[in-house]
Amino acid sequence: MRYTLLLHYPEMTADDLGPEAIAEAMREFDAYAKALHAAGVLESAEVLQPSQVTTTLTAPDGTLRVQDGPFADTKEQLGGTFVVDVADLDEAISWAGKSPSIAWGAVEIRPTATRFVDGEWTAMT
Repeated sequence: MRYTLLLHYPEMTADDLGPEAIAEAMREFDAYAKALHAAGVLESAEVLQPSQVTTTLTAPDGTLRVQDGPFADTKEQLGGTFVVDVADLDEAISWAGKSPSIAWGAVEIRPTATRFVDGEWTAMT
């Protein structure tokens, strides 16, 4: 079963974190991604750029509005995703609990409902 692990955590600049903390986080995420890959469950992973470079679109009345920045004004932002294909929710929870970001934020686990591959939509069951 496919799940997306959504990593939410407080955003900080490189200056806020410092080079040592950035290097340590990069090592931890590299090891995490390699462990997922070695287990044969990693489908993809992406680290997102900071939320201040986000562009959000809305059209509540049919008129397209383009807004700079994230839609939600929160202290925590979506920082990255890992898509895994595992046996069940228990295994997804186990892997999510090993995410380095669990120490400073939340990891949301969301099952895939449908996916688009090779020109076709496929319902996931």
